[in-house]
Amino acid sequence: MRIVFAGTPEFAAIALAALINTKHEIVAVYTQPDRKAGRGQKLTASAVKVLALEHNIPVYQPLHFKSSTEEGLAAQAELKALNADVMVVAAYGLILPQVVLDTPKYGCLNIHGSLLPRWRGAAPIQRAIATGDQDTGVTIMKMAAGLDTGDMMLKTICPISATDTSASLHDKLAEQGASAIATVLESEETLQHYLATREVQDEALTVYAHKLSKAEAAIDWSVDAIQIDRNIRAFNPWPVAFIKLDEQNNLRVWHSAVSEQTAPHAKVGEILAIDKNGVHVACGNGSVIILTALQWPGAKPLNPVQILQTQKLTIGQIL
Repeated sequence: MRIVFAGTPEFAAIALAALINTKHEIVAVYTQPDRKAGRGQKLTASAVKVLALEHNIPVYQPLHFKSSTEEGLAAQAELKALNADVMVVAAYGLILPQVVLDTPKYGCLNIHGSLLPRWRGAAPIQRAIATGDQDTGVTIMKMAAGLDTGDMMLKTICPISATDTSASLHDKLAEQGASAIATVLESEETLQHYLATREVQDEALTVYAHKLSKAEAAIDWSVDAIQIDRNIRAFNPWPVAFIKLDEQNNLRVWHSAVSEQTAPHAKVGEILAIDKNGVHVACGNGSVIILTALQWPGAKPLNPVQILQTQKLTIGQIL
């Protein structure tokens, strides 16, 4: 089959790599325009673009597909001329109007990092961890005009461990997504089978995974330790949980563990101990969390032994 692939970050690049290794022809790749990144603010190509160029696949980077502008109409015509059987979309970052969804012979398929209709939207991996879901997965769906509303074609299950961060769960789901889309597109007959047996989403079960903000990564010590630990894992690697030191500076918290100890009489945010295991802090409901990786402004993340050596925190201090 003739496949057009649309995606931008590493999550999408892993799926593209899997499709490159099939017998199908990847006729073009669509990805976001190069963005400025790093301290030098140099224009940087997306992970998908880098991979496509390595394999000599034509790359298209339209700003949008809107019918209301000449640029959008040109992008639509460009896509139509590719005469694709199917378009695979994974974390592309552009809204695709209905005219685009209808352009390929079999439409557009999306790789979404959750078990739809739970966690539609921008941050499904992070919200699943923060909410304490025991498992998540990947859904391959036939795209519709709504936000992650398309009919479901294939689902995979991925357990969420007590130590999973958004980074580690992202990597697991990226591999599952790559495998799942390769399964659906094994042959034209296989694709036709999955399209014929696809399932409509139950709107009553819809939960939205709203976009993350930096502000919500501030640690609220009045919450219990289990929830704080979930948040720390959910916000790793972005925006990273933090403790406000002063108006300008934050202490970033990369890793933690829930303590078996309790501190019913301690003030929330009070440092109870600093030892080889980490910084023990009192939380809501008398619970205790152990902070195991901290990063001061302008420095690298430190492990418990290094935190001890800095002597920047003291027992009894209120964070």
